Amino acid sequence: MTSDDRSFLNWTAIFVALAALFLGFFALGRSGSTESAAGAGGGGTGAASIIEMELGALKFSPQHIMAPPGQVTLRITNTDSQVHNLQVLGSKTRDLQPGETQDLELGEMGVGVYPMICEIPGHNEAGMNGNLHIIMNAEPGAYTGAGSSDGEIDHFHGYDTWQEMQEAMDSRALRFVEEAKSEFGGQLMDYTMSDDGYKEFEVTAMLADWEIEPGKIVEAYTYNGVVPAPEIHVEVGDMVRVILKNELPAPTVIHWHGIKVPNAMDGVPPFTQDAVPPGEEFVYEFEALEPAVGIYHSHNGASQVLDGLFGAFTVGQMQTPDVLIDQGFAAEPDQEIQMVLNDAGVIGLTLNGKSFPATEIYSGTVGDTIMVHYQNEGLQAHPMHLHQPLGWIIAKDGKELLVPVPSDTINVAPGERYTVLYKLTDPGVWAWHCHILTHAERDDGMFGMVTAFVVEEA
Repeated sequence: MTSDDRSFLNWTAIFVALAALFLGFFALGRSGSTESAAGAGGGGTGAASIIEMELGALKFSPQHIMAPPGQVTLRITNTDSQVHNLQVLGSKTRDLQPGETQDLELGEMGVGVYPMICEIPGHNEAGMNGNLHIIMNAEPGAYTGAGSSDGEIDHFHGYDTWQEMQEAMDSRALRFVEEAKSEFGGQLMDYTMSDDGYKEFEVTAMLADWEIEPGKIVEAYTYNGVVPAPEIHVEVGDMVRVILKNELPAPTVIHWHGIKVPNAMDGVPPFTQDAVPPGEEFVYEFEALEPAVGIYHSHNGASQVLDGLFGAFTVGQMQTPDVLIDQGFAAEPDQEIQMVLNDAGVIGLTLNGKSFPATEIYSGTVGDTIMVHYQNEGLQAHPMHLHQPLGWIIAKDGKELLVPVPSDTINVAPGERYTVLYKLTDPGVWAWHCHILTHAERDDGMFGMVTAFVVEEA
């Protein structure tokens, strides 16, 4: 990258006004580790306190709560559309389904500050955390003094000045352009031609260490050691043979989401096949009958997919509509990008298995036509937004639309695939992110589902 690309800082300012959705957890959490130990035996015993909390869209409501010393019970309701839990001081709710309520009895609580988090992978990092303050003579309920001693809002979120806060956010953003990237997944998978006319692909389900963001390495479930798995691409009419080798510690299968296959090849145990035990193989065979933009993933427990067992499967090529060619779009795209979205499991809030600042940097030239296949392997919808160029949706779930639909924000629900054409129009570094802002920003700056498109002059 050139020094001009440091203009990436310019687009960090877009998020600043929205970055402060959650108050600082870490500073208060560290104080809680000492204060709670000292206060466990202090403060006396008061009447039992019951505090109602809601687990919403990646946030606690209230985020910070308080009660006097004594017996404390949290009455927790999940008001979101996905599963959440809450953990404080070693006590934890079960994984609460949407609409479910549970009372979490904490017992006798002494004066102190006790961190609370959601332990669903990725949710704490997205801002689903807070603190329980046990204060003498406090009224049970929302804590009104979070971040300050006089009850005012903490505008700087744990930093002493706004300059320190902005410096931290800018520093994190610069890591995106200055630090070396680790291995990416999703490259095209090689095949061999068999004597009987099949394109043969070898897919090994295996555990592998995978770097989600710099320094954060998880044990992922993978196909061929990467997340997403290598893309399988074939042409209409090809005979396809996929040899699955299971090196995982658990049984697994492959389901061909969005790909027309015989029932016996659908990969759903026990109905279409038995799950493949560790150390064994299974061979999938089918003809690629029609153009498709699909996903291949496990269908033997949701956690296998959320932990990394997914990859793109494409058949043929989506066509640029004549109406867009008339507007200057290229008949053949200059680039074709698979962008697989996730938000749970050990992979968490990621684009193609990476969280900002480890996400891939995309680049092109003014006038280029870019074809993007958005594919959602997570648990919630993600409205994807590329700054500046208008997107044209040309296919939904691998089926070409009769009329392309313009949209600068494409809401991709779990399991959905959208094929979108962009024409790069202006030079610069353009943000590309999920527009659920807590999937892209924290108090220390950008994270999660954020990348950028660097557009050069023609």
